[in-house]
Amino acid sequence: MTDIKKVNLLGLSPEKLIEFFESIGEKKFRATQVIKWIHQKGAESFDEMTDVSKALRAKLEQICEIRAPEVVSQNISADGTRKWIIRTEGGKNDCVETVLIPDGDRATLCVSSQVGCSLDCSFCSTGKQGFNRNLTPAEIIGQVAIAIKSFGPMDPNGPRRVTNVVMMGMGEPLMNFEPVVDAMILMMHDHAYGLSKRRVTLSTSGVVPKIYELVKRTDVSLAVSLHAPNDALRNELVPINKKYPIAELMEACQFYLANLPDKRHITIEYTLMSGVNDNEEQAHELAELLKTLECKINLIPFNPFPHSGYEKPSNNRTRRFQKILADAGYTVTVRTTRGDDIDAACGQLVGDFQDRTRRSQKYIELREVKS
Repeated sequence: MTDIKKVNLLGLSPEKLIEFFESIGEKKFRATQVIKWIHQKGAESFDEMTDVSKALRAKLEQICEIRAPEVVSQNISADGTRKWIIRTEGGKNDCVETVLIPDGDRATLCVSSQVGCSLDCSFCSTGKQGFNRNLTPAEIIGQVAIAIKSFGPMDPNGPRRVTNVVMMGMGEPLMNFEPVVDAMILMMHDHAYGLSKRRVTLSTSGVVPKIYELVKRTDVSLAVSLHAPNDALRNELVPINKKYPIAELMEACQFYLANLPDKRHITIEYTLMSGVNDNEEQAHELAELLKTLECKINLIPFNPFPHSGYEKPSNNRTRRFQKILADAGYTVTVRTTRGDDIDAACGQLVGDFQDRTRRSQKYIELREVKS
């Protein structure tokens, strides 16, 4: 007789957890009890749930589990940044990376949504590794649980160990839509992690149809990985632009903001690469492109990885680019490189997995031809 696959309660959204309890003949208030135990108190077994009846705990033990991904390793940077390599359900060669960046009273967790990435942005180390599969909701929210528990026993009444979550790790979140939405709902739910919708940010390379769908399901903050002020250059850097060009992406961003219940802005992410997209003319072009969009701009000096073909711009070029945008009236920040000594900086996450696209092999072959 084969074993019955247990339901992993870790990744069930509040709505789906209620549906589950009703499906096994239990009252829906049980969902509230269990979700608090799992996400606020860090329970890893049903025996810990002391306000749940022994009969129900025994029942849950038979058909359910609370299973987070396995931590393979944790590295701590000289600047306090933490990076975890996490093994997912695919086994030994199915790992993703998660990064926690402390900054005073804030701690921002960069969460992965895919094993690898289904897109192939030319300047991103993750994209060069290819793609294996989408993460499950439990594998996504499990990254939050792992980061919080890394500081020791959880205290629901203590200070937040993770204050912000950004879906900016490995993968394109909107290409794994339902699991990502379920996980973000848990991040913001009062009975789970209780993060503000302004402190949960989804970053997309521009999957336009899913932006329209996203605002119907949630009101998280939105970031757009733009990286170029025109279609010709963006087609080279961000290939999905060939399918959804900048004009369509800007329309989708306007729609997203217009349908939020409060006044918000889009964060425009722009990775600066020396001699590629960092000259003064391109800064003026970017300022013109964004003039009707409520946005702030985050400039990201390129973080090198082997054989990328790109270089980090000088500080002078970065400051000049920033000044042009600031003089045009934009709020512009330059992201400080964090965790680069443990390969945890933006664009450096690679994981360890079996590439189903053969993109990584093609990239290696191309490097060998050029060398």
